[in-house]
Amino acid sequence: MAESIKKGEKKIRDAKLTPVPNQYPDRDYEVSISLPEFTCKCPMTGYPDFATINIKYCPDQEIIELKSLKLYINQFRDESHFHEAIVNKILDDLVACIHPRWMQIEGDFNPRGNVKTVVSVQYKQDDKNA
Repeated sequence: MAESIKKGEKKIRDAKLTPVPNQYPDRDYEVSISLPEFTCKCPMTGYPDFATINIKYCPDQEIIELKSLKLYINQFRDESHFHEAIVNKILDDLVACIHPRWMQIEGDFNPRGNVKTVVSVQYKQDDKNA
């Protein structure tokens, strides 16, 4: 009997980051989001990596819809990525979606093999590399 895909797996597989209008686009304010159950796989060994992903940003015209963010983050669970690549990809994807005034992403990875990694990356609207 063929195994069918479960409802949650389908939602995660099909997830897309979704912007929603910022009700206060003329005001500078900070949004902080913590995602403490992030998982992915090490591209060298296939062992699981666990992390807390912390997101801080100042919205411009849009904010990120939180359920879409949750499902997007869960897409990484069966993928293989280096820690640095994950944090940079999340930043790139969120900036492309909501175009914040500034954003910081931090990946605080659990120790594995006596090594702990924290990766932080920032974006500002006026950055030439953005």
